[in-house]
Amino acid sequence: MPKVANQQKRTVWVCSIVFGTAIVIIALLILREDPIFEDLAFLGAFIMMFPPAIVDYMESRWKKSIDERLPDLFRGIVQCQQTGMSVLRALEEASTRDYGPLSAELKKMLNQMSWGMSFEDALEDFGKRTGTPLVQKAVPLIIEASRSGGNVEKVFAPLGKFVQASLMLEKERKAQTRPYIAIIYVAFFVFIFTIVLLFKTFFAEVDDSPISSFATLTSEGAWDIFFHMSSIQAVFGGLVAGKMGEGNISAGLKHSVVLIVSGYFALRIAAW
Repeated sequence: MPKVANQQKRTVWVCSIVFGTAIVIIALLILREDPIFEDLAFLGAFIMMFPPAIVDYMESRWKKSIDERLPDLFRGIVQCQQTGMSVLRALEEASTRDYGPLSAELKKMLNQMSWGMSFEDALEDFGKRTGTPLVQKAVPLIIEASRSGGNVEKVFAPLGKFVQASLMLEKERKAQTRPYIAIIYVAFFVFIFTIVLLFKTFFAEVDDSPISSFATLTSEGAWDIFFHMSSIQAVFGGLVAGKMGEGNISAGLKHSVVLIVSGYFALRIAAW
């Protein structure tokens, strides 16, 4: 996955929110009583969530690939140091290997040092650019070892083990939270299935009966209510799933998009 710059991410968020909100407002002001209003409301909500969900997914995948290659990078630096290379020479040698997106960031750090930036400043900038939790934990340890006059070369071996252990713990945490995310999906689809059954049985019989003209709730009105209820459950259920699964609310946007789209088309099919 390519890196998503902070400016690009902000632009996508702002444009999505502005365009999605504009569609919803226009629909409220002009087409509030029109049957197409719910479709426009769905379109507005989709525009507000889908592009940010894509950007957040790309960013999370990029950061994940950075963290997963950190142990390989530290292992490569240690191997180079065992042959008698200095830290800088080991970094240069490591930058020639394939560490995925980590290689490009490592080359940027080396270019900065070749232009006169100090090792500590270049390392701090490397940590800010990547922005992953593991990199932000590793960078201060390397800098502190450098400032204290210790042997920086000996820091990389335990750091590699620390990063590897952290990745294993994160995988275990995600494996433990998957059943709870599955519960959110199951609860939503059970709710949608119940609504579909109501439309295919109860509301279909009411519409065909002579008392349909006296009914206080038509099938169209029921569809609007159920659509609003399913949309609210989809949005907030997806955000909760993202918070539980990845520890980040914005990571739940992809779940919200999947749920709200599934609910919309299921209700549309049920109403036909």
